[in-house]
Amino acid sequence: MATNGMERRGPRIPITPYLFISPWIAGFLLFTLGPLVFSLVMSFYDWPVVGERTFVGLGNYQSMLADDPMFWESLGITTRFALIYVPFNIVLSFLLALLLHHAKFGVGFFRTAFYLPSVISGVALVMIWNWIYSSEYGLLNYMLSFAGIAPVNWLGDRNLAIVAIIVASLWGLGGTMLILLTGLKGIPKELYEAATVSGVPGWAQMIFITLPMLGPMLVFTFITSIIAAFQQLTIALLLTKGGPQKATYFFAMYIYDNAFKFYDMGYAAAGSWIMFVIVLALSLVVMRWSAAWSYYEGELKSKDGGQDA
Repeated sequence: MATNGMERRGPRIPITPYLFISPWIAGFLLFTLGPLVFSLVMSFYDWPVVGERTFVGLGNYQSMLADDPMFWESLGITTRFALIYVPFNIVLSFLLALLLHHAKFGVGFFRTAFYLPSVISGVALVMIWNWIYSSEYGLLNYMLSFAGIAPVNWLGDRNLAIVAIIVASLWGLGGTMLILLTGLKGIPKELYEAATVSGVPGWAQMIFITLPMLGPMLVFTFITSIIAAFQQLTIALLLTKGGPQKATYFFAMYIYDNAFKFYDMGYAAAGSWIMFVIVLALSLVVMRWSAAWSYYEGELKSKDGGQDA
C-alpha cells in the first residue's frame, strides 16, 4: 500500500522552544563552558600575558604540588578558614531562620534586615568592616574603650586577622538564612502535631522531624558554604591584602596573584582546576554523607541503607 509524503516523514522536532532558550544556550557556551575548557587547555601551558606560550603538559600541576610551598600554605589557611566558617555559617543561619519561623511579629522587617547585608557589594562591605576594625577610629575599639580595654589592632595582629575575616564573612549569612527559612516553612505542620499528641518532646522533634525534613536545604547550604569558603578573596584582599605575615593569604588570593601579579596565566589556571577538584570532592562527600540522615521526597530507604526512587 502506497503511503503519502507526510506519512514517510519522521516526527517533526519542534523548533520554537529551542529558539526561546537559544540566548541562554549561547551565553552558557560563550561565558561558562567556553572559558572552562579554555582554562583547562591553558593550565597545560606556560602562558605569559605577553610572550610565547609553551606547552608544559602537567608541569604546572607538578610544580605547584611538589615545589611551591606557598601553594600548601595558602591551602592550609583556606582549610582552617573553611573549618570555622562553614559550621558557623550554617548553625547561625539555622538559628536565625528558626527564630523568624516562630516569631509572632516583625517577621518581614527582621527578614529584610538579616538578608540585606548579603546583597551589599564586596567593596562596600569591606569599607564598613574597615571602619569597624580600625585601630585608630574603629567602632569596635570605641565600644571596648567603655570597658577600659586598650585599642586592639584587629587587622594587624597575625592571630586576630583571620578571626576578623571570619566575622566579616559571616555578616552576609542572610542568603543562607532565607533558604533555611523557606525550608522550615515547607515542613508539614501535621508532623509536629502528631508528634506532640504522641508526647514527643521538642528536642526530639527537632532531631527526628526538622533536621531530616530540612536535609536537602542543609546539604545545599553546606555545599555553597564550602564553595564560598574556598573562593574567599574580596574581603581578605581589600582588608588585609593577605597579611599580616601571610596570615590571611587564601588560596583564591594565591591564584589571583599568579594571574594578575606574576602574569602566569597557565599556572593560575592550574591552581583554579586544583581548587575545582577539591571543592568537587568535598561536595561529593557531603552528598554521600547526607544520604544517611536527610529526607528526599519520593525516595524510599532500601534495606541495605541505600535510597530507591
